[in-house]
Amino acid sequence: MSLFLPIRIHPEGWRFIGIFATLAFALFFVLQPLGWLAVILTGWCAYFFRNPKRITPTQEGLVISPADGIVCAIKTMVPPPRLGMGETPRLRVSIFLNVFDVHVNRLPIGGKIIKSIYQPGQFFNAALDKASDHNEQQSLVIQCADQTKIAVVQIAGLIARRIVCNVKEGDVAQTGAVFGLIRFGSRVDIYLPEGVDPLIIEGQRMIAGETPIANLSIKETPQTAIPQGICH
Repeated sequence: MSLFLPIRIHPEGWRFIGIFATLAFALFFVLQPLGWLAVILTGWCAYFFRNPKRITPTQEGLVISPADGIVCAIKTMVPPPRLGMGETPRLRVSIFLNVFDVHVNRLPIGGKIIKSIYQPGQFFNAALDKASDHNEQQSLVIQCADQTKIAVVQIAGLIARRIVCNVKEGDVAQTGAVFGLIRFGSRVDIYLPEGVDPLIIEGQRMIAGETPIANLSIKETPQTAIPQGICH
C-alpha cells in the first residue's frame, strides 16, 4: 500500500508522479487554473501506474491473462523465429490496452524464463495487426516444468514509448507474478502451445493475473479456421 495514496503504485510510476506534482506546485504560483490542471494530470498519472492486487487461480495447467484489456484477435500464427519455438503454427492471443487500462503485466504461467529478447521497432497503433511484426517489443519465452513453452510479447504502441521488463533469462517465477509494464497504451501477445484451444473469445475483457486464457491439460485437434480478429 502506498504511503500517500489509497492505491498501490508500480515503482516505475513514482518518477512521473513526482514530475507532475512538482509542475502543479510551480504552476500555482504562475496561474492557478494551470496548477489545478496539473493536479488533475498528477492524479491521472497515479491512476495509470496503479498496481492493484489480483487473485490468481491456482489450478494446475491454467494459462492466465498477462494484461488487462480487450482480446482484439485470436489467430493461428507461426511464432517469430527469434523466439526459437519452431515453425509449426500455434494460436496467438492479442490483448489491446487503452490508456485507461492497468498497464502492469503479469506472467501467464509459472516457469523458467529461457529467453528474453528486446527488439527495437516502430510505434504504429497497437490495435493494428502489423504492430505484432513491426513495433518495438520485448519477448519472453517461459518453460514450464513439463518443458512446455509459452511466449508473451510486450508491444509498444502509438503513444507507448517505453517497455519495462523486470525479469531476465534464468529467473523462475510463479503464475501471475508482475514482470513489467508498458507506458501509455499498448498491446500484449501470447503464443499458446500447439493443440491448445483458447477459453476466451475476441472482444472479451481480460484481467491480468486472473482471467484464464487456456488450459494446458485440455488439448484438442487444432481448429482449421480461426477468425481473423478485430485488429486490422
